[in-house]
Amino acid sequence: MTLATDPVTAPRHLPAWMHIVPGMILLAVIGFAAKVTEQSIASYGRVHHVTLPNIEYVLWAIVFGLVVSNTVGVPELFRKGVETYEFWLKVGIVLLGVRFLLGDVVKLGGVSLVCVALELAVAIAIMTALGRAFKLPPKLISLLAIGSSICGVSAIIAAKGAIDADDEDASYAIAAILALGAVSLFVFPVIGRAFGMSDQAYGLWVGLAVDNTAEATAAGALYSDAAGKFAVLAKTARNATIGFVVLGYALYWARRRQRPQSGEIRNKAAFLWQKFPKFVLGFVVISALATAGVFNPPQVQDVANLSRWAFLLTFAGVGLRTNVSELAKQGWRPLIVGIVGECAIAAVTLAMVLVAARAFPM
Repeated sequence: MTLATDPVTAPRHLPAWMHIVPGMILLAVIGFAAKVTEQSIASYGRVHHVTLPNIEYVLWAIVFGLVVSNTVGVPELFRKGVETYEFWLKVGIVLLGVRFLLGDVVKLGGVSLVCVALELAVAIAIMTALGRAFKLPPKLISLLAIGSSICGVSAIIAAKGAIDADDEDASYAIAAILALGAVSLFVFPVIGRAFGMSDQAYGLWVGLAVDNTAEATAAGALYSDAAGKFAVLAKTARNATIGFVVLGYALYWARRRQRPQSGEIRNKAAFLWQKFPKFVLGFVVISALATAGVFNPPQVQDVANLSRWAFLLTFAGVGLRTNVSELAKQGWRPLIVGIVGECAIAAVTLAMVLVAARAFPM
């Protein structure tokens, strides 16, 4: 009996990259299933002329991953490849920069930009206060605040790596943030018409209150074409702040993590640079290049599609690595915080837009 003749240990002699192939194939299969599911639901709605909630493809990837990991489990053969999900997260974040054009925000006008700035502060304050009141984990509070203030799933994706948050926290934050997005398509147009909001005012409110770009675009378009365009512009203005907000939280958590044996950090700048996630800089560079017009429209679309696929692999991995029994320990508190917080943000931003529209007719 020798290890050399033991068939169980034979695969260990394969090249290192071969060990990640099975898991990457599993990630791709789950990601593809998630994309097909999202497209099938959208197609069904168009064919049968019904409005269905636009559930993000990344959420389907998490759900399918959760089903696999919490039923049949993830065999050892696939685990090395599944662990590459963090690499795909960073790739997706860098490529995501192509979708955020800083130049578009000037089209909104000064009053609208002030409203965007106020929304960021209000959303962060509300989510932070609620999270602390419900005694949620600090990094989960940060993810909820970032997701609700900027762009939902995309912001949570970017922030997860930047602050080194757990998979469970990211899953909780995404589920909580998406709670309002599903109902916004039905509720927001009704509220807008009840208040007699103009297309610009309604579009601005949707762009401020709805977190995910897909839901914001749809909720605006359901009101009118003009409202849809203003919703996209306001949402783009929020999206453009992602690099700055994530950078701020990354620095905050880098400082909180410093616990050196010898006492105080001698060179804090060097320490922060060492801890700072470099892929965020990649995001900023790609965004700046896109803003400068380096990419033509087909190239922008291609890069954005690559980003989406990277995130599909990422969140398939998040689902595969998430244990529902561990999530259950948190109970309903994160979901309650997400729903209450999003409703509060929607109410505050509605009041903000109505006041602004009265003072500066839109």
